[in-house]
Amino acid sequence: MQYPHPRFTILFSRIERDLAEWWEMAVVFAEKSVIILLFFLKGEPDLKLSRLVFPPDGASRGTLRAHRVYLAVLLTLLGVGIGFLGLWLTACADAALPQAELYRSYLDHPLLLALNLFPPLLLAWLGYFLSGRCWCGVLLSGLFGVGLPLINYYKVMLRGDPMCASDILLLRTAGGIMSQYEFERTAEVNTAVALLGAMLAFAVLLMPRGDKRRRVRALGAAACVLLGVGAYLGAYADEAVYERTANDSLINIWSDNEVYLSRGFALSFLHSVPELFPEKPEGYDARAAQALLESFPDEDIPEGEKVAVMGVMLEAFCDLTDFDALAGFDTVQEVYAPWHALEEQSLSGRLLTNIFAGGTVDTEWGFLTGASEHDEYRGATGSYVRYFTAQGYAAHYAHPGYSWFYDRERVNDYLGFDRSVFTENGFGELVDPYVAMWHSDQQLADYLLADLDAADGSPLFSFAVSYQNHGPYAETESTVPYVSPEASGWSQESCNMLNNYLFGVNETVREYVRLTQELDARDTPVVLVLFGDHKPWMCNGGSVYEEMGIDFDTSTLAGFRNYYATPYLIWANRAAKEVLGEDFTGDGGDFSPCFLMTRLFDACGWAGPGYMQLSRAMRDISPLLHTNGLFLHDGVLTSVLSDTDRSFYRSWLAVQYYREHVAAYS
Repeated sequence: MQYPHPRFTILFSRIERDLAEWWEMAVVFAEKSVIILLFFLKGEPDLKLSRLVFPPDGASRGTLRAHRVYLAVLLTLLGVGIGFLGLWLTACADAALPQAELYRSYLDHPLLLALNLFPPLLLAWLGYFLSGRCWCGVLLSGLFGVGLPLINYYKVMLRGDPMCASDILLLRTAGGIMSQYEFERTAEVNTAVALLGAMLAFAVLLMPRGDKRRRVRALGAAACVLLGVGAYLGAYADEAVYERTANDSLINIWSDNEVYLSRGFALSFLHSVPELFPEKPEGYDARAAQALLESFPDEDIPEGEKVAVMGVMLEAFCDLTDFDALAGFDTVQEVYAPWHALEEQSLSGRLLTNIFAGGTVDTEWGFLTGASEHDEYRGATGSYVRYFTAQGYAAHYAHPGYSWFYDRERVNDYLGFDRSVFTENGFGELVDPYVAMWHSDQQLADYLLADLDAADGSPLFSFAVSYQNHGPYAETESTVPYVSPEASGWSQESCNMLNNYLFGVNETVREYVRLTQELDARDTPVVLVLFGDHKPWMCNGGSVYEEMGIDFDTSTLAGFRNYYATPYLIWANRAAKEVLGEDFTGDGGDFSPCFLMTRLFDACGWAGPGYMQLSRAMRDISPLLHTNGLFLHDGVLTSVLSDTDRSFYRSWLAVQYYREHVAAYS
């Protein structure tokens, strides 16, 4: 068979060879098992295949036993086969990895292979015991063994990160986001779906209803559940076992995505289940965390300095002139020239985020809470929003999108916002939610100005999340040719995506420059912070970045910044500068989003809440606290801290946990 790319030909030829060998061995095993069993069975067994597959009423005990063995052997083989299909999809999920070699590497690690094949095998038997039908077992096994790896395949392709157990809590959000993308039916997907369909059809047609004894089935189902629980607790949740499955020879060990894929979907997904449940930091002591937090008392904002604070997180906003490949285009420089001029009038720098092309609330909630990491919010939690309201500020939230995205309506209540406005209760009258993906920054800027004016000088903290420039970006055509294949050497599709992104960014920059001009003309003192949440999606697998030759090696500081860094600026109007006695210009530094509000308070000359004072001490140790376990110490990207610094970091994590889960908030 011929495939559209030589890499596919190599990959699929090897996979086809392995599957053929596996199937041949499976058939021989099945035949031998049945024949051996029949040889030892009492009576005169009927060796006709039709009677073995469909035993007639009144069939001999030996024939019925042979039939059950036939079902058992084939159900086992189908469960294992589904496990191999899941591994196949996992190996093919990231086009940047050597897919054929990665697939073969699973077979070279017996423990890793067993832990990936066991769940679909166990589910095949569980489905059979629960229903008494083999096809139900194959279906249940296929939903986990192929269905979830298929979701993971597209999530990696579109967003650059794998499917974890905690994603189950965001199914509605995921459905809304994924509906905006086109799903390419690749050869891997077509083959996996076709093979699963063939397995299911085989089970329906040639594996009729099995054991009718309910007691036997109940005992079998109970045994499957006990085996599953035991395997999870003894292997999948065990860090020592997980470490023994390391398969690092083909990957970048600093990439969570690649580490996940290198261990196979089933193992990695089940290993992520604890993320669904809050886990206390190592050595956590609630009283010690409380005492440390209370040792830094809250400091009030001076009464005469309660200026309005306005924050806007810009969707997928990054400065493409940071990349040498685009910095040489005058047309691209012109797009960002007003932004660069605004940076000269502000404190500015780069946020070192935890995310790429998605997961926007990680940056959002890092800014609003000051936490370097968080669990799923399930109740009132500590945040800087609550500090503002305790200081007499009103706290307003705005987003021209749906409230159910990331469950923001509920989470905003937990964070302490007085009011949240979304498409459903305000922005839908201003801009169509579909159009808002490309044109809504004008409406959002106007809304923020009107909200400020309505406060009439009363202290206001307003925070907005923009929606304009949300991916995907059309690759079939573009309006303005900022870059072209002739000038760049890149494909027309890549140029179209870049042009469509730049077209939206051009409007975004223009609108927020206008916002600063409008604010500067007002007598109300205002401090404004603008920042990007993550780098933009640029085609499946980040192929546009790859074509531009962008270094995304996150084990180096340059590659890490290319992958994770977004711009921020802290700007103040003339009235705020007079009130606060600060000029708000210069290099603001580079740091994690959890330190952005701290930097804003530094610029205003405010000490802030006790937690913020603690965060300054943590920032002095490392301005980068990355979820991959990376730090920035003396300008060096590292995973190692001194014993003293590591001890303080653990205390910081303990205070974060206490503040999120234990401390009471009204």
